[in-house]
Amino acid sequence: MEKLLFFSQNCGKISEVQKLFKGLSINLISLKDLDIKNQPNETGKSFPENARIKSMFGYKHFNIPCFADDSGICVEALDWKPGVLSKNYLESFETNVDCLKNIINQVKQTGKKKALFKTSICLTLKENYHIVFEGKIEGEISSNIIGGGGFGYDPIFIPKGHNETFAEMSTYRKNLLSHRSIAISKLINFFS
Repeated sequence: MEKLLFFSQNCGKISEVQKLFKGLSINLISLKDLDIKNQPNETGKSFPENARIKSMFGYKHFNIPCFADDSGICVEALDWKPGVLSKNYLESFETNVDCLKNIINQVKQTGKKKALFKTSICLTLKENYHIVFEGKIEGEISSNIIGGGGFGYDPIFIPKGHNETFAEMSTYRKNLLSHRSIAISKLINFFS
């Protein structure tokens, strides 16, 4: 495969995914490498639907194989939301810190600490030919915002069996167990 487009402008996601593809004979490019003015509306009701909308848009726009992910956090104290609306939920607050503090307060009020991250990756190889790869990791919400790495909800998510948030982990350690790396590993295995 000459080129593979990762349909993302999120620098954190791009960095994680590039590290997972390192050593493969695939020329991975992202939207940061291309000139794109518009993006599709993520109107799907599920992670796979939103990933498909983006991967199909990338394939049609650039005429090269494309994959996109849709990820989100599901928090027990928020009735397993925000889910597919994770990005919108984060952006509905003045700052990311305000959002994270709000979630921590909801957890303290309800006593419900469980959370999980989900990712769906859709690979579009040609028109109307899509393959979906999924990843999920369970964990809990921390009692404070901790760590300077990662992005999004990483500073409050502690994966099951660990005592550090994703934001405290190196990209290498996070990539060993994250929801996105699980789904990307399935994608890479497909190419193998």
